[in-house]
Amino acid sequence: MPIPKAELHIHIEGTLEPELAFTLAHRNGLTLPHTDVDALKRAYSFTDLQSFLDLYYALMDVLRTEADFTDLARAYLDRAAQQGVRHAEIFFDPQAHTNRGISLDTVIHGLTAALATSQDTHGISTTLILCFLRDRPATEALDTLHQARPHLDHISAVGLDSAEIDNPPENFTEVFAAARDLGLHRVAHAGEEGPASYIWQALNLLGAERIDHGIRCLDDTDLVSHLATTQTPLTVCPLSNVRLRAVPTLDQHPLPALMDAGLLVTVNSDDPSYFGGYVHDNYQALHTHLGLDATQLRQLARNSFTASFLPPERKAQLIAEVDAHPDPW
Repeated sequence: MPIPKAELHIHIEGTLEPELAFTLAHRNGLTLPHTDVDALKRAYSFTDLQSFLDLYYALMDVLRTEADFTDLARAYLDRAAQQGVRHAEIFFDPQAHTNRGISLDTVIHGLTAALATSQDTHGISTTLILCFLRDRPATEALDTLHQARPHLDHISAVGLDSAEIDNPPENFTEVFAAARDLGLHRVAHAGEEGPASYIWQALNLLGAERIDHGIRCLDDTDLVSHLATTQTPLTVCPLSNVRLRAVPTLDQHPLPALMDAGLLVTVNSDDPSYFGGYVHDNYQALHTHLGLDATQLRQLARNSFTASFLPPERKAQLIAEVDAHPDPW
């Protein structure tokens, strides 16, 4: 069994495997613009974040009913259990569904039907992070937050995702302030394709407690020092970074430099169906391509629980499981 770990940067819509996409399309009477699973997989060749998002949003159209969202989440949890995941803080994109006529109630009821049994079935605790689409108006994000208020018992945090270039975090200052007032944690995608200044904005204007991706922090030595001093977590996604050309090759990934700088780095899978691997696949790839040893991988697993929104006693229990695990493979 792989080493216990938390996954803190996982988009549930990005776990839609080609086989399930065709199953749901058939169930809902839809025709995908690809002849079969192999043809769809061949489309997973991306030049940047936007080229990925174009396919990502197109395939999302197969998600129509509560049962579709339940099947999607259950499929992820089945795989996550095999990857050693013991806790998952799962992103979902309400606007990507409500903007095509799917109600927020349908999305959340479908997802939570699967999450409700995850602890008993797989030993995985879960929570949801409601993400706002940064390439949509901030007023729409605020409306989405208001719509979600009846469901806050299932939602621990808000996040910010989608196309980063020319969509700075500062646009969502009011929305994140409203989320803070509701008692929600705040995280934000920043510094993947966007500049280090977006990370500063996420921290200073949005009150982000974690930075999703964050690899561009290395362009700003003052920012690196700040992140190291505050131990603000980074949820890094190595295979994703390579597939989206944010990093040329895995051998050149900056994760070792982030660790050497004393940052609280975690490893995650992002959109694993599209990027070639789930979370433990990322751990194994770091060992193979960057030579991370057992001590480093074990530290990344500890970091994943430290960076989570779990209560302190639960974090300590899960970190003890990491320390007791025979090896990180």
